Amino acid sequence: MVKKVLKFGGTSVGSIERIQHVAKIIKKEHDAGNQIIVVVSAMAGKTNELIDLSKNISKNFSKREYDVLISSGEQVSCALLAGALINLNLKAKSWMNWQIPILTEGEHSNARIINVNVEKINKFLQEGIAIIPGFQGITKNCDITTIGRGGSDATAVAFAKLFDAEKCEIYTDVDGVFSSDPKKIPVAKKIEKISYEEMLELSSVGAKVMQPSAVQTAMMYDIPLEVKSTFTDRKGTKIFDQENIDYSKSVTGVAYSKDDAKITLTQVEDKPGVAANIFAPLNDAQINVDMVIQNISSDQKTTDITFTIKREDLSKTKEILRKNRSINYKEITHNAKVSKVSIVGAGMVSTPGVTYKMFKALADEKINILAISTSEIKISVIIDEENTLNAVRKLHTIFDLD
Repeated sequence: MVKKVLKFGGTSVGSIERIQHVAKIIKKEHDAGNQIIVVVSAMAGKTNELIDLSKNISKNFSKREYDVLISSGEQVSCALLAGALINLNLKAKSWMNWQIPILTEGEHSNARIINVNVEKINKFLQEGIAIIPGFQGITKNCDITTIGRGGSDATAVAFAKLFDAEKCEIYTDVDGVFSSDPKKIPVAKKIEKISYEEMLELSSVGAKVMQPSAVQTAMMYDIPLEVKSTFTDRKGTKIFDQENIDYSKSVTGVAYSKDDAKITLTQVEDKPGVAANIFAPLNDAQINVDMVIQNISSDQKTTDITFTIKREDLSKTKEILRKNRSINYKEITHNAKVSKVSIVGAGMVSTPGVTYKMFKALADEKINILAISTSEIKISVIIDEENTLNAVRKLHTIFDLD
């Protein structure tokens, strides 16, 4: 008997008809003799609807009550899916985060799972199917917490680890992981298998198939993942360890995100500790800083510091910088109409000229690069948002991914 964790995203459970379809997929796995833990997201659009309700109450809605509110979407999916399985004459039960419990620590809306009580669910799996709400948990003080957008992936991987599951399958509305967004780039093709490292880079720079922290956890504990479609029987994308890295292609995929903003502090006093003084209060406010570029003046007395953040944090970041008395600078400028375009591939390590090829391709399209960030298997650039899809199409073609 094999123990599996199956995770179904919001589009997979977006209607009663789709929930009934998901129930049939689960029944097929159960009838094959497997022990099944199912992790579900809220129905498509439900979380955004709940967020809008909170904004209608207050722009500074209580963080504690915010988590109580938006965690309710997954609870609805759990109950409906359990009911659909029971209607198929299967023994199934929905479990709320506090009934298990799923223990978390950290800030509201950005908590992390630290442990799960496996005893009750393991006992139930001997005879039935357990349905678990993704994206949430409970603190030692019994407060409900959520673990960030896309957090159902993290819940699924955590359960696969803690319940020693043989496999974790992520069901979504596409056939797997593609070389780029197939909804925007029709010539994108499905990747049959990909390494944890490449998947982590792709998900962190804009590919929305999986949450980065979920991929990282799977990589740390060597949990095999498969991303597949809820709506077809085609094979998905398998995500494995380094042995599955394909070094024959320099680039595996092109990803992009349109939720970035760029900030520049001009003529900052150049002295030891200035960068720490700039970014310490941003860290305290849980603002994630991505790219950082520093240009020192010819007299080495001042420097311009440019960095990128999530667009939703722009106003908050500017306010924090203006109140920061530990730094001296001339002015703050910003650009909220930028995007990040990235190429990812393990083959970059052994293929010379990838950086030149990327920059030449963008230059040929008259696309100006505003910032650059690199790692061993990734190159990211910030460009004007209006050029995003043109850049992605060009790079997808130039690196033979069409």
